[in-house]
Amino acid sequence: MDGFLNNLATGFGVALSPENLGFCFVGVLMGTVIGVLPGIGPVATIALLLPVTFSLDPASALIMLAGIYYGAQYGGSAAAILLKIPGEAGSVVTALDGHPLALQGRAGEALAIAAIGSFIAGTIGTLLIAVAAPPLAKVAQAFGPAEYASLILFGLVLAVSMASGSRTRAVAMAALGVALGLAGTDVFSGAQRFTFGIPELADGFGFAPLAMGLFGLAEMAYALDRKRRGERVGGDVRRASLTRRALGKAMPAILRGTGVGAILGVLPGGGAILSSLASYALEKRVSRTPEAFGHGAMEGVAGPESANNAGAQTSFIPMMTLGVPTNAVMALMIGAMMIQGIQPGPLVLDTRPELFWGMVASMWIGNLLLLVINLPLIGIWVRLLDVKPRYLFPAVALFMAIGAYAIENSWFDVVLTAFFGVLGYVLLKLRFELSTLVLGFVLGPMLEENFRRALIIAKGDMATFVERPLSLSFIVLGIAVLALPVIFRMMRQRAPIQS
Repeated sequence: MDGFLNNLATGFGVALSPENLGFCFVGVLMGTVIGVLPGIGPVATIALLLPVTFSLDPASALIMLAGIYYGAQYGGSAAAILLKIPGEAGSVVTALDGHPLALQGRAGEALAIAAIGSFIAGTIGTLLIAVAAPPLAKVAQAFGPAEYASLILFGLVLAVSMASGSRTRAVAMAALGVALGLAGTDVFSGAQRFTFGIPELADGFGFAPLAMGLFGLAEMAYALDRKRRGERVGGDVRRASLTRRALGKAMPAILRGTGVGAILGVLPGGGAILSSLASYALEKRVSRTPEAFGHGAMEGVAGPESANNAGAQTSFIPMMTLGVPTNAVMALMIGAMMIQGIQPGPLVLDTRPELFWGMVASMWIGNLLLLVINLPLIGIWVRLLDVKPRYLFPAVALFMAIGAYAIENSWFDVVLTAFFGVLGYVLLKLRFELSTLVLGFVLGPMLEENFRRALIIAKGDMATFVERPLSLSFIVLGIAVLALPVIFRMMRQRAPIQS
């Protein structure tokens, strides 16, 4: 215990220095802004800032880059809730209930719950890094390609099960998302597929054009169409305060989401997207009013927002203790460490304790700064709903076009954004669930890569997925998620006959 307290004292000594405190503030503020603005994201921002870190102290560089990452998780909720334009994949699930809440005039309440849930999850996630980094990293070591494939398949099942409409339509959207995600160059053979002879598709469809097109342009066009038919698309922002009753109702979801995110964040590929997916599915299962989900359930915001922030924090565990990146951002963080001449892995705790514990302490400080920054800004974000659609929508469309172009300096991405906007509008008119498509797009390539890698290791033996206990567990859970609603429905239908 004395050693732990001494380590924390060392960490806070590093994090509270004026220089590092300034870099922490810059990082979380920049992260909040890029999270709010769709189409940029922490990966692109950190990649652009890597050259800047050459001349910085290693602790200062990592503190700033880490602040950008978990700050973006906070900021992403604003665009998802207010405009239904998730800048990051982890914000897709938040939009499902966050945007309906905004349309009901509860935007301020939803944003406040998201900020408080993120703060609690981030704080607990940081505590887990400090206390349980080595044991949790060993859990991640137990996962091989078969376990990851089964886990991701389970994530796809959750995506289908949480859809509010027809299961058949949800499966179709998930399949379309997976197909879009597989376009590009095959990582195993190097062959190009589903590119239609277009050189720009060699790397596949980008997430930003797809998300901005489906959730930005398509939603705006659909909203304008609804307005022409006299339907309400704006929210009454007068009720922007957070009540104790709402906070008390959301607190169990915040704690459950934190637990889910803390576990899945350690796993490569788990991170924000699977954490928020699993949390949403859990909240829908334990709720007494599951039919409210998708129409403005506060738990549908509190749980996933807490989960993706806890996942963002605990994803640092395998990166710092094993040198294993769990996502693209962690890979960039490892690159930043190697640029500084630091080899990520178990030796960091012994050879550079001030680096590890300084970053851990900075996360506590950063989460507090994010709460201080975000709560006063809620009123500003909510005012976006006051802007008339004829002014807001063209401005957002213009910004998305600029953002799409800026990512790769390519007009093709702008065209792709427009294409997905038209596709999304058609799908919305046909009452398909766009979020399921996006989740399939994110999870599909991960599923294929791990599925094929597992079969290569097992020499083509499909039994490897059921012979490994962890893999079998995820498969059983997926079957249970699909089967239990059918069983419960059959039991309810038979109950009156038996009586």
